[in-house]
Amino acid sequence: MSTQKHILVTGANGQLGMEFRALEKRYPEYRFLFTSREDLPVNDVNAINAFFDKNEITHCINCAAYTAVDKAETETEEAFSINAEAVGKLAKACQSHRAVFIHISTDYVFNGEGVVPYTESDPTSPVSVYGSSKLKGEALAREYCEETIIIRTSWVYSRYGKNFVKTMIRLMAEKESIGVVSDQFGAPTYAADLAEAILEMITRFEKPFPGIYHYSNQGLISWFDFARAIKEISKSNCTVNPIETAAYPTPAKRPHYSVLDTTKFREIFGISIPGWKESLEKCMALLNA
Repeated sequence: MSTQKHILVTGANGQLGMEFRALEKRYPEYRFLFTSREDLPVNDVNAINAFFDKNEITHCINCAAYTAVDKAETETEEAFSINAEAVGKLAKACQSHRAVFIHISTDYVFNGEGVVPYTESDPTSPVSVYGSSKLKGEALAREYCEETIIIRTSWVYSRYGKNFVKTMIRLMAEKESIGVVSDQFGAPTYAADLAEAILEMITRFEKPFPGIYHYSNQGLISWFDFARAIKEISKSNCTVNPIETAAYPTPAKRPHYSVLDTTKFREIFGISIPGWKESLEKCMALLNA
């Protein structure tokens, strides 16, 4: 087997996958393989094993996910197929090829009834199909691959794809006023920061320490606070009004409180995590450019 690291990034057309693509040039010592569902069907065991064999995969970063939280309430089978069954198949391939499996999970594995940041050892209790499918994926990843690192993250945004930041910028340009939920609390995650942290982790450690880790930008805000910061940075004249969750019903229940405690990630890997506002400013500067 080659001594060069061969890093497979699944779900490479999503927000996080695109941020890995953007970082590729900064890591010329690695060979990156970016795949979408069309390139590599993550539910096809034979296709996965053939791909791992051919490309001598040493690390698999699984960004492939079913992320339509509300649709998952009715498309349960598809959500579990991608977020759970496919994860197990990738984990088995990593185990048999002695590759490190880095799987991206979510704050939705918690019920959102907490009042202090969730640690990795806190009990899970998802309140949506999406959260349940992601929790099942975590279990299969750990069951089938010894070298599994699960990174739970929250409120992900990027200059790529669809996300809260881009939606707010668009709505603020179109409307005189908007209402944003003010009684759900968490911490945003700039996908570029997470991608960089994962590659730094791979660079620093030949075999990173398996386990579950939490990663989000530092801080605690509501969606309303997040929208107000976007308004301020974009210098929008749109009025942003706070509304309660009850005034904006959705098919899937959202966690009321989903702040993640990132202490373990920072201490084990020695990687600092930027504050949420600093990272939001960076992302919005790129969007404006």
